Amino acid sequence: MRVMVIDDSRSSAAAIAARIAEIPGLRASVCLDPELALEECRRCQFDLVLVDYVMPKLDGIEVLKVLRGLDRYRLVPMIMVASTIGQELKREAIQAGATDFLNKPFDWVEFEARVRNLVALRQAQIELSDRASLLAADVAAATAKLVAREEEIIWRLARAIEFRDGTTGEHVSRVAEICRLIALRLGLGDEASRILYLAAPLHDIGKIGISDAILQKPGRLTADETALMRRHVEFGVEILGDASTEVVRVAAEVARTHHEKWDGSGYPAGLSGSAIPVEGRITAVADVFDALCSQRPYKPAWPVEKAFAEIVRSGGSHFDPACVEAFVACWPQIAALVAAPQPADLTVAA
Repeated sequence: MRVMVIDDSRSSAAAIAARIAEIPGLRASVCLDPELALEECRRCQFDLVLVDYVMPKLDGIEVLKVLRGLDRYRLVPMIMVASTIGQELKREAIQAGATDFLNKPFDWVEFEARVRNLVALRQAQIELSDRASLLAADVAAATAKLVAREEEIIWRLARAIEFRDGTTGEHVSRVAEICRLIALRLGLGDEASRILYLAAPLHDIGKIGISDAILQKPGRLTADETALMRRHVEFGVEILGDASTEVVRVAAEVARTHHEKWDGSGYPAGLSGSAIPVEGRITAVADVFDALCSQRPYKPAWPVEKAFAEIVRSGGSHFDPACVEAFVACWPQIAALVAAPQPADLTVAA
């Protein structure tokens, strides 16, 4: 372990360093100039600092204050050395960050005992910090595994929903990525955008409760069939409600609100404007756009340019204008995504 000795007296500093060298496992560095000593402490990590009180340029109190202001020296033991240490100096030194005191001339037995004790304290700090780092790494690894499992389950469930709906996992994959792009453009931040990316694929999970006769009907639905189809929102909320994780909580909001419209003409609650959660507003844009571009039993796929124009036209009525603006701003990435669709991924987008 490394000890820094800061003392403008060459003979005193040499004597201290020699004594420290006799203690197994310790190596001393000496600096006669306090300013140079601070530079060396900034450059290197020392495990114990002995600083003389009376020095030119900076006294020991000033040196202690500077060192305690450095994060790497926040817990390092420091000994104030002085010819006379009165109560006032002790109080001032303690306030500046001194851990212990030694009087000159030294009682070398006392000197060695105090140095050994403080070095043992420093060693204990290092070991505790190492254990904390290992524990944090273990917790992070375990958390990462849990997150990965949650993400995989979400994607596989989303793909199952798409197969149930007579399509493939490409739709939910594209909707998820478009949602992420729009969310980032709106300034939601990386973490919120990542959560929406994972939640959006579950927007139609309630279709599990809708019969094949309705889901696979090649023609237009009757009024009664439409009412039954709209119940997938209700089923989705029941499936995802009372969630204990943020991803599933957001997924429940998306399932509940992605068919609401900016002008209040949507369903199931007729919400309008900002009363619709932003996750639902974003997903509405992404879902409608990709649905228009996708072939369904009841319709052919629209040309991408026509679907784009429909989203822009519906800004302010069906869709949040801000979400449409973000959609337009992200159009190069979205157009490339639609032009070269990929199977639903089992990982989070970078």
